[in-house]
Amino acid sequence: MVSEQSPPPPPPKEVGEYELKEWARENEELEDQGPPREAKWWYSAFHTVTAMVGAGVLSLPNAMAYLGWGPGTFILVLSWCITLFTIWQMIELHEIVPGGTRFDRYYQLGQHAFGPKLGPWVVLPQQLIVQVGCDIVYMVTGGKCLKKFMEIACTDCTRLKQSYWICIFGSIHLFLSQLPNFNSVAGVSLAAAIMSLSYSTISWVACLSKGQVNNVSYGYKNTTPADNMFRVFNALGQISFAFAGHAVVLEIQATIPSTPSKPSKIPMWKGARTAYFITAICYFPVAMIGYWAFGQDVEDNLLLALKRPEWLIAAANMMVVIHVIGSYQVYAMPVFDMIENIFVKRLKFQRGFPLRLVTRSTYVGLTLFFGVTFPFFGDLLGFFGGFGFAPTSYFLPCIMWLAIKKPRIFSRSWFINWGCIVVGMFMMFASTIGGLRNIIVDSSTYSFYS
Repeated sequence: MVSEQSPPPPPPKEVGEYELKEWARENEELEDQGPPREAKWWYSAFHTVTAMVGAGVLSLPNAMAYLGWGPGTFILVLSWCITLFTIWQMIELHEIVPGGTRFDRYYQLGQHAFGPKLGPWVVLPQQLIVQVGCDIVYMVTGGKCLKKFMEIACTDCTRLKQSYWICIFGSIHLFLSQLPNFNSVAGVSLAAAIMSLSYSTISWVACLSKGQVNNVSYGYKNTTPADNMFRVFNALGQISFAFAGHAVVLEIQATIPSTPSKPSKIPMWKGARTAYFITAICYFPVAMIGYWAFGQDVEDNLLLALKRPEWLIAAANMMVVIHVIGSYQVYAMPVFDMIENIFVKRLKFQRGFPLRLVTRSTYVGLTLFFGVTFPFFGDLLGFFGGFGFAPTSYFLPCIMWLAIKKPRIFSRSWFINWGCIVVGMFMMFASTIGGLRNIIVDSSTYSFYS
């Protein structure tokens, strides 16, 4: 099958000769390194599910515990609707410029919307926060679930500290990170997607089978008003973290062929709708049935609260471990590529195994250090969910839509976009403040490296 190749994005206006040459050179390199455009609509569905359904689903019952039945359900449904709308916007904007131009990367669309100099500063920091933040959270998640699996599977084994398990999990990535590119981790990514669907289903089915705990309560936790407010803010971030696929939407659409009669947005939107349906049947049962079973005392990782049947809970925890191994690599690969490009282009290093060994091992070591030092799963979800995921998923696509499409003021499109921007910015500021404050508070009572 012959892949469809499109010309690189047009050069920005009002730039000098040097910038024009740099723009052409960079886009030529991107075209050479880009993925083959041979994917079908179900590929986009699969990749979107892989990017979105992650370990954050296990914290949704805990978010419900702080928000309550009514507000929690409303925020979850609202987030699902807003992010479905913004993912549609990104799909539409992928080929907004006529003539075959395709924006295959988030920052390219940012350059088109905000200008060649401002665009990367608006988009790239948010993407890095999403990617690095996910990797830190997945270090914590992998270590905790590996510890839980071993405690269930081997009751007579020596109990190791949680920090040791996080280090064991991190050591796996010292080897996997040496794989050269995305294609090399395709098998791991496929296993991760299957595992995410499996442990989500096991979680809510096990809760339903277990039933409600004794003296279950759905009232708000007995804390001070200030603490409760910050915990609610953090819960908003936990929900934001669960809707994380937007950072790779354009890269996914870049793999789909496009012709004037059948542009890539048609199969991509079909795949995105399918992915969001799968996301709904994972998220809503886990959030509501988990909260129904445990009430206000639910853990920030639902699997840690479940104990029977032991073999099933052990299997689910191992599924989480396999999933976050693949997810860590999916989010780390673009960061590896960016770091190595800096060393090659600016510092004149040679590509190859020695460069990969140093740069990638350093990155894995740093995320491992932060994961061991701050193993507060729910608080980390809230902080990174607000600081990184809320902008990229909730309101940055709306801002780019307003800048590029320029809908008529006070029109329906104008009101919808500004409504999403207001909601998204509130969730960003509230959950960032709540997550950071909770990390500080929880760290004051935590025995580090325990």
